[in-house]
Amino acid sequence: MRYISTRGEAPALGFEDVLLAGLASDGGLYVPESLPHFSVEEIRSWRGLSYSELAFNVMHPFVDDAIPADDFREMLNETYKGFSHDAVAPLVQLDSNEWVMELFRGPTLAFKDFALQLLGRLLDYVLEKRKQHVVIMGATSGDTGSAAIEGCRHCEHVDIFILHPHERVSEVQRRQMTTVLGDNIHNIAVRGNFDDCQRMVKESFGDQSFLGGKTQLAAVNSINWARIMAQIVYYFQASLALGGPDRSLAFSVPTGNFGDIFAGYLAKKMGLPISQLVIATNRNDILHRFMSGNRYEQHQLEHTLSPSMDIMVSSNFERLLFDLHGRDGGLVKDLLERAQKGPVSIEDYRWRHARKLFDSDAVDDKGTCETIREIFERNEYLLDPHTAIGVRAARNCRRDASVPMVTLGTAHPAKFPDAIAEAGLSVKPQLPPHMADLFEREERCTVLDNDLSSVQSFIASHWKLA
Repeated sequence: MRYISTRGEAPALGFEDVLLAGLASDGGLYVPESLPHFSVEEIRSWRGLSYSELAFNVMHPFVDDAIPADDFREMLNETYKGFSHDAVAPLVQLDSNEWVMELFRGPTLAFKDFALQLLGRLLDYVLEKRKQHVVIMGATSGDTGSAAIEGCRHCEHVDIFILHPHERVSEVQRRQMTTVLGDNIHNIAVRGNFDDCQRMVKESFGDQSFLGGKTQLAAVNSINWARIMAQIVYYFQASLALGGPDRSLAFSVPTGNFGDIFAGYLAKKMGLPISQLVIATNRNDILHRFMSGNRYEQHQLEHTLSPSMDIMVSSNFERLLFDLHGRDGGLVKDLLERAQKGPVSIEDYRWRHARKLFDSDAVDDKGTCETIREIFERNEYLLDPHTAIGVRAARNCRRDASVPMVTLGTAHPAKFPDAIAEAGLSVKPQLPPHMADLFEREERCTVLDNDLSSVQSFIASHWKLA
């Protein structure tokens, strides 16, 4: 299995090198040169498998011979036995043919655990093999940071620097990051928004000279292919639980950076019957504006009750654009360069091709609160604000009521008590026992200006071997 860049100029790499590279040298994102494809018969034969066994079948073609099969199986077993539900990704029924897939049963209560608990083990394996040390640099709008820290904090060969927008994540999200006090863990609160943090990460990967040639950066954001790879699995899990592959499913995905829903797009290309993918966004609706009207234009970023989706530059959207443009990296590079200067559109036939699978909706805070309240009153089931947006978008965009609709439940409601209160509910979602003392733990965090050189200087002087 070889991986190529969405900008077409970086050399093709194997899995190990892509794992460590994150961003391609030409500024693009890595994607597989070709995708594995599974027949209906093969997918059907996976019914009844444990989550880790299913994960092995779906992901092993991407890893290929980079990691021996037995080692990879053990890695997956260790990853998913740490989740709080034996099904790992259980389904909860809301209505006769409407479901929420709970992706928050991992240690940090968010869907990011599915990929980042595995990513830490992959990094440790490869870095130990190479006797190499790296610096992880990541940006988070709330959940990636804590999942990355939890997944990588025991790695012997990494230092972790996570950037989050100062005072723009929930208190639970912040404390999940800042109360982990390992010597190799550094939280940086940037006086800016998530897009500022993400831009710093991308620019740092493009020019790593601030590290003095002593180490290299590794990515934990969804620009890292391993993140996308791990997220493909739960689409297969949902399908097999609800009658697939002998029937199609539809999915609604709360998304800001487009990684989670791109994994669903890949699952379909790999042979899973998916009839519809709904892009569910908040007021920061660049993806909705593109999918509904073929106009890709950045607006001012707004702070919402769903902070993990307060994103205007959706990095993984580039991977879809690459496919829509016939995998022509030059066309993608030109389009994204023009998008930095103003609104852009793609050729109508390319846009209409995307609309065959994708629908979209943007839900404001009022609609988010209404959905949280409605679902609780009718089902006694509490949604976090992101999942609520997914449910609302699913109902607004659903094409066929006979097709099971699965909304990806991306986070535990206890991470967003302010949104639950804003919805007018007196119920207070409780943190699970392993986090019961979260608000009593010591915090450690460095607040820095929205300035790339300040952030890079901090990293250069604080990594272990500096």
